[in-house]
Amino acid sequence: MSLRSILGGSSRVKKSSKKSGAKSSSSSPSSWASSLPRRKPGPKRGKSLAEDEDDADDLFNDKLDDYGLVKALATDLNLRDVPQAILYIRSHMFSSMPEQAAGMNSTRIAEVLNYRKRLPPVVTVSHIQALLESPSAAEREIAELARAGFLRKVVVPGRGDIGETIVLAADFEQLVKDSTILDMDTKDSLARLLKENPGVQALGPNALRASEVDQLIKAGFLIANHTGATRYGSTSHSTNVYSRPEDKITLTSLDIISKQPTGSLGAVGGEGVVHKTGGTGGGSLGAPRLDTTGTELRLAVPGNGTFLKLLSSALEHLVSLLGKSRFREAPETVLRDRWDGGIAKEEARYAAKRSRGEFASILPGQTRKWRQFYGLSFDWVLQEAVGSGLVEVFDTRSVGRGIRAI
Repeated sequence: MSLRSILGGSSRVKKSSKKSGAKSSSSSPSSWASSLPRRKPGPKRGKSLAEDEDDADDLFNDKLDDYGLVKALATDLNLRDVPQAILYIRSHMFSSMPEQAAGMNSTRIAEVLNYRKRLPPVVTVSHIQALLESPSAAEREIAELARAGFLRKVVVPGRGDIGETIVLAADFEQLVKDSTILDMDTKDSLARLLKENPGVQALGPNALRASEVDQLIKAGFLIANHTGATRYGSTSHSTNVYSRPEDKITLTSLDIISKQPTGSLGAVGGEGVVHKTGGTGGGSLGAPRLDTTGTELRLAVPGNGTFLKLLSSALEHLVSLLGKSRFREAPETVLRDRWDGGIAKEEARYAAKRSRGEFASILPGQTRKWRQFYGLSFDWVLQEAVGSGLVEVFDTRSVGRGIRAI
């Protein structure tokens, strides 16, 4: 037996039977690119990074373990009464401005800071109830403090739970003093009226002079709710600013107009319709007119509408983030990352993401948290959502606290 047969053939390198030349070197890129290892693509550069922040994958395809709801969300054990909760809520509303790599120029930073400064010093009742252990005890304490004149409760109709807000009496008096629209007489009249009626929320039409009421409405300290009545024989109808359009005009409602023949005078409200609605146009001289019986004046806080608009949009966005998960629930850490927009932090898990080539960070100024919500804190919005009954927080015992949309 020869040595070559024992060793299994020649060990020399054999040339390929194919001719090597320009054709082999100029082969199509797909032939060699397909052999390269595939990597998960990063964020598209042609697309805004702020738009990619909501495209995070749902890492939890199963329901989280539920071992009971969390009773109180406050991490500060010193919160035992309503005044402490008010100060805590106001001081933790916004995140601090990034010291570096903010993604915002000086003009935008000034805009964010001025927006925060213009917001009124109000908090919602539902937020306080979410922080303290007993919501009913917090409600009783709020009522007692309002009767004592320590704080004032301001209710905005049509806003649900978030429309019930409270403000410290000292802060409200400071807003009145700092107003440039009110004169000294109006400021003194309002201060005297509130001192005599500490728990009042609505004022009668004769509580203040007409000129003072006009100033207070323009300054945002009062809102007028008109209550009118039109009497035709024994029929009486009331109307207010929240009535339907067809209910604001007594005898020209859609129910009556729809029964009139097309093209007739009755189809447009009948003769003297302008007089019937309180106008001064032409019509029969004997047509009845709207008899206004009174106007209810409710206390308000300047800028409260801006605060409620910010709050409602933030709650809507938080619930939409939970909707990205299959069961509309997610661990608190995951939901926090979604709210923050994946901003890079000095933590080990973010460094691990960057080392794997995963999407880990964008500049804060490009996230919705700063573009739309001016840096609103995640914990603050979560507490508002729990107090409003939109979400609930439960213990999972494995991945921390879980958050579920109701």
